[in-house]
Amino acid sequence: MSILKKLFPEETQTFISPDSGSRDHSLQYRRLWLYTVLITAFVSLLPLIIMTVVNYYQYRKAFQDELRYRVERLTTNTKRTLEHYLTERIAALTFIINDNSFEELCHQEKLSTTFKILKKSIGGFIDLGVIDSDGSQCSYAGPYALEGKNYKGQDWFHEISFRGVYVSDVFMGYRKFPHLVIAVKHERNNDDFHVLRATIDVEVLNVQISLLGLKPFSDAFIINREGVLQTSSRFFGKVLQRFPLSIPPISEKIEVIDPYEIKGEDYLMGYTYISQSPFIFLVVKHHATAMQNWFTLRTELIGFFAVSMIIILLLIMGFVSYMTRRIREADQKKATAFHNIEYTSKLASIGRLAAGVAHEINNPTAIINEKAGLVKDLVSFTPDFPRKEKMLKLINSILHSVERIKNVTHRLLGFAKHMDIQAETINLDYLLKEVLGFLEKETEFRNIKVFFHISDNLPTIESDRGQLQQVFLNILNNALQAVADNKGEIDIVLEEKGTEKVEIAISDNGPGIPEETLKFIFEPFFTTKKGYGTGLGLSITYGIVKKLDGDIFVTSQVGKGTSFTVSLPVKRPNI
Repeated sequence: MSILKKLFPEETQTFISPDSGSRDHSLQYRRLWLYTVLITAFVSLLPLIIMTVVNYYQYRKAFQDELRYRVERLTTNTKRTLEHYLTERIAALTFIINDNSFEELCHQEKLSTTFKILKKSIGGFIDLGVIDSDGSQCSYAGPYALEGKNYKGQDWFHEISFRGVYVSDVFMGYRKFPHLVIAVKHERNNDDFHVLRATIDVEVLNVQISLLGLKPFSDAFIINREGVLQTSSRFFGKVLQRFPLSIPPISEKIEVIDPYEIKGEDYLMGYTYISQSPFIFLVVKHHATAMQNWFTLRTELIGFFAVSMIIILLLIMGFVSYMTRRIREADQKKATAFHNIEYTSKLASIGRLAAGVAHEINNPTAIINEKAGLVKDLVSFTPDFPRKEKMLKLINSILHSVERIKNVTHRLLGFAKHMDIQAETINLDYLLKEVLGFLEKETEFRNIKVFFHISDNLPTIESDRGQLQQVFLNILNNALQAVADNKGEIDIVLEEKGTEKVEIAISDNGPGIPEETLKFIFEPFFTTKKGYGTGLGLSITYGIVKKLDGDIFVTSQVGKGTSFTVSLPVKRPNI
């Protein structure tokens, strides 16, 4: 709320036309500002928030889809490569076994030549052997002495006799290093068969995987259907070690699992079953690391949203503050206009009342004045009138009182018609001391201190002396009535405001005026002096100051005192 108090502070003084309920009005403008900011911010920021949330999830989904697509594409390409690798070698062995008779293949020199051609044209072969239907290896080309070895009791031999093609798991075997076997079967005319068996170095599979160019947070490897690693893995161990996770379910298509939890962390895993083999190819990527670009973009997106929201809020607050101030100024001008109209109407009513009262008083006072004058003449021209001096003194007192009544009614008539201003050059210092002279006896009797503070080079002004005397007499009378005996203090400050105005501030240390009362003190007939106040003093003072083209305002704090300030032009424009 501090920003609201700075934008719309509570009023601390009452001007000529006091804004009644200034604190309530300040709260109203603060509420107007707050509600307008909230509603405008809601309307402005809601689409931005919706767009940001939608973009957030769209970008995230796009990144995830892109990551899934890359894994799926990598898995697909590797599947094709591996299947092509195996198919190519199966096809080569099939061609050889179909293109050559059993006798030709059992010829050692022929088999060695064929083996050399295979290694040179295709590569990856370690050895090559021909096995008859009894499981005996009749010929062998390779670095080991395996000619004559019998395979009839091994599982792979029974399997190829039924299927015709066999691709083994990776195993150590007699050769003491990881390798796999590809074997093809050929049926002969006499219901006999023979098998062409080749050993493939598993390092060829590792080379195929290394060509994928995986990043450090990614891993690709092959396992068999029993969960044994067929190639080395970055995350899960060396070849022929047990894969520590469950074997992915069988699927004929490429599968991508996201997320795939491994040791409490999320991974993205793609896998595929390699056809015509026991192999399962897997690609694993650490989810958080793979999504690092997304996290960077997310930070930028959130930063953009925060900066945009701050800019929008600042613009909204600035615009709403400007418009609320304009509304407040317009309301104040309207309230001042209505207040002036109300005062004019009230003063017009008072003027009509005063005119009637003044005329009614003037008639009997005119008769008193005439009769008193006649009596004075009779006494004056009667030489032997008894106690003549005392009688003349009494008659003069009557005439003086009649004159005072005339002056009072003359002032009252000022409410009924515009009285001409008797302009003259006035020294405000002397004028205030002259007015204070009327109250000198009271200030001495009550022991009230009066202090003057006059600025240097205070200019004289052109105004109506008599009406200014009445203004300051009313204000000083109120100050004297407010302060306590023996403790009362009244400060009178005269200072120049620019080159065109002079301000006179009259302050007292009385009890002060409550805020709820302060806004009504210029109202006609409003008084706090129960039993003897008329409520016209400050109202008349206000009317005179306005007639002299001046301003008047009051500030007050309960328990500290009240200060009336009258601002007067150095020279009235119409003089």
